[in-house]
Amino acid sequence: MTAGKRAAAAPTALAEAAERVARLAGEHAVASEQARRLHPAVVDAIRAAGFARHFVPNEYGGTGGGTLDLVRALVVIGRQCASAAWSASIVAGLGRMAGFLPAAGRDRIWQHGPDALVVGSLAPIGRAVESADGWRLSGTWPSISVVDHCDWALFRAVVGGGPKQARVFAVPRTDFLVKDTWTTIGMGGTGSNTVVVDDVLVPHELSFLGDDLFDGRPDADQAYHRMPLQAVNGLLFAAPALGAARGAYAHWSGYAGDKIHNLPAKPLGPGPSRTFYATTLARSAGELDSAELLLERAAATAEQAAGPSPLEVARNARDCALAAELLVTSVNRMFSAAGTGGQSTTGPLQRFWRDVNSAVTHVGLQFEPAALGYAVPATEQ
Repeated sequence: MTAGKRAAAAPTALAEAAERVARLAGEHAVASEQARRLHPAVVDAIRAAGFARHFVPNEYGGTGGGTLDLVRALVVIGRQCASAAWSASIVAGLGRMAGFLPAAGRDRIWQHGPDALVVGSLAPIGRAVESADGWRLSGTWPSISVVDHCDWALFRAVVGGGPKQARVFAVPRTDFLVKDTWTTIGMGGTGSNTVVVDDVLVPHELSFLGDDLFDGRPDADQAYHRMPLQAVNGLLFAAPALGAARGAYAHWSGYAGDKIHNLPAKPLGPGPSRTFYATTLARSAGELDSAELLLERAAATAEQAAGPSPLEVARNARDCALAAELLVTSVNRMFSAAGTGGQSTTGPLQRFWRDVNSAVTHVGLQFEPAALGYAVPATEQ
């Protein structure tokens, strides 16, 4: 049994490549989790599929791709391995952010081609001091996904020596230390380790104002550089979780189908009835479909030619957070209904369950700040 499906869309190059990544990621999912980082072959497949270049400007050989196309591709991979989907999302999203650098900085990032793997953190927990040659950057940033495989990383830091403002700095992999700290119960394969930058000189061309990223640049050539971060940020974290929830459903629905068809219409004793399994299946499937509809509308809104309005930007953040709640509710219900069999460490259900519950704790998917952000423009209409 399967959850309801949207009308089939013509496969794109990224979607077709995502199928290949998904198969490989699924084969290595258990090993990646045990190693606490993706298998190198999976990272190579993500790069070859075009995720790193998806939002890279055309002038550097990038795809200049769309948000909806990316979301659908991430769901495909997430059905097999949430960590691989999350990692593909990170390199696509941070590649978009690198496009805010000055031209000379972009030239350096993509000097060897559009497939440079860029990762990073927007937590403003570093410090930078301006010098004649650029900025002296120091700080410690936790939870940097895919950092062991990256070429560059972006870090947000507060500028000292004057009015405080946050800037984003691009640092090559050779200039920072990675500390092995990723030991979480879910999303283990993302390798989201800690980065330490110790008084590194960052040239002026490798930095830009953080406000440009959060507000968007109205005069930017690429549409995805004109939209505010909140229009797209939640999608990059919710789409892998949707994929993982779909993976959980694909596994659990087979088990539920056997129960529905084989249990007698009238229970013979204590224990769940066929109605229990039917109800669980229908509710869980409906929640997954609802989450998918919310995310696809948000993705289509983000890439519309005129750009999203302030209310649409806030609605996107709200809908991504709401979708995350639907996903974790659906997966938790299925996991509970699977009984002890679903908890077996040799089966995939417990991994999908852990991954979804971990993914939705990301700060970009919390409902309360999204609700507050939505309430102001909504009440001004």
